[in-house]
Amino acid sequence: MTTEVRVLQPDDWDRWFSNLELAFGTREAAEEREFDRSVTECERSIGVWDGGEVVGTAGAFSFRLSVPGGALVPAAGVTMVSVAPTHRRRGLLTSMMRRQLDDVRALGEPLAVLTASEPAIYGRFGYGAATQRMSAEIQSARVRLQLPPGAEEIGLRLADPAAVLPRCEELYARQVPKRPGMLARLPGWERKGVLDPAEERGGGTALQCVLAERAGELVGYARYHVQPEWVGTVPEGAVRLRDLEAEDPAAYAALWQYLFDLDLTSKVVLRNRPADDAWQLLVSDIRRCSVRVEDGLYVRPVDVGAALEARTYATDVDVVLEVTDDFCPWNTGRWRLSGGPKGAVCARTDDPAELTLSVRELGAAYLGGVSLGALAAAGRVREERRGALAQAATAFASPVAPWLPHGF
Repeated sequence: MTTEVRVLQPDDWDRWFSNLELAFGTREAAEEREFDRSVTECERSIGVWDGGEVVGTAGAFSFRLSVPGGALVPAAGVTMVSVAPTHRRRGLLTSMMRRQLDDVRALGEPLAVLTASEPAIYGRFGYGAATQRMSAEIQSARVRLQLPPGAEEIGLRLADPAAVLPRCEELYARQVPKRPGMLARLPGWERKGVLDPAEERGGGTALQCVLAERAGELVGYARYHVQPEWVGTVPEGAVRLRDLEAEDPAAYAALWQYLFDLDLTSKVVLRNRPADDAWQLLVSDIRRCSVRVEDGLYVRPVDVGAALEARTYATDVDVVLEVTDDFCPWNTGRWRLSGGPKGAVCARTDDPAELTLSVRELGAAYLGGVSLGALAAAGRVREERRGALAQAATAFASPVAPWLPHGF
């Protein structure tokens, strides 16, 4: 059986995307499918063809990713990866990953990132789980919030989500450098936040948007659905939060109080929030919030030196890293990282190794949410010089948990 990997042509998009849906066992709503078509970068997408049939897909988006220190670093957003069930275990995925990472390197992007449908797949290609996402079901009828000063001064008003989208996007853009893992949205990507196909509401309301304002200035917003539910004659509806961003603690808390107080509801349901989301420190009873944390964004350094130079470090650091990278061997070797809060330099060296790790562990620790110390405790990082692990682990840490606000 002969297969060929080639760049996606726009006229082939429907067949290409249908293979993706087949592999995932889904069928997207027309609104979402149109969005996916509009943001697909065909020149960065590839298909595996067997005769006239598409049997494999993979794409990439030209993202900029926030890293510790606030820089927005070019990153290939790996997406739409699939292999037809008739062509599994024949090396198609490996061939697409090989082609893709070679292309990313040629474009000079230091990083590749993805969200994994199956985490076990991507570790062998050098991707490490670097962020977490938190979900929760808060019993808002029984949990109270302790609001910080100034929350009572925030004005709240409902608005059409599409009509106020430009204002919300401006606020979102200001938040991106503040938290590693967030994406600077490309033109057209702002629409993702207001996609609202009726067939996927599950009986809930159309998308709602509440704005938080201070003296006429937008300082926060939340987008959500309300899911009505009655137990006998008792209302037990759910507020299903889609997005929430705020400039300061007062606006943030005022938005959460609004969500807690919506009539005919008894719970607030979250599906993707930062692991350190501050509402957890405002609630009166965290045990009634059913918090769960799972993996989020996977990060792969494509150019180790450029990637480590692109971020800053919490404290001064001077350490020699021995990196192994079987899939991208140009990264293998010893690298001296010297830097601190104002910047860093990372270059090849012949000096003795002080920490040994694979590129997968480096990707996991890169955004500051996974401790090098924890990876060492799991046997995935080895300390070669006494004290090097503590110094590097402290330097790599982020003061806020890295977080990917939406999939791609």
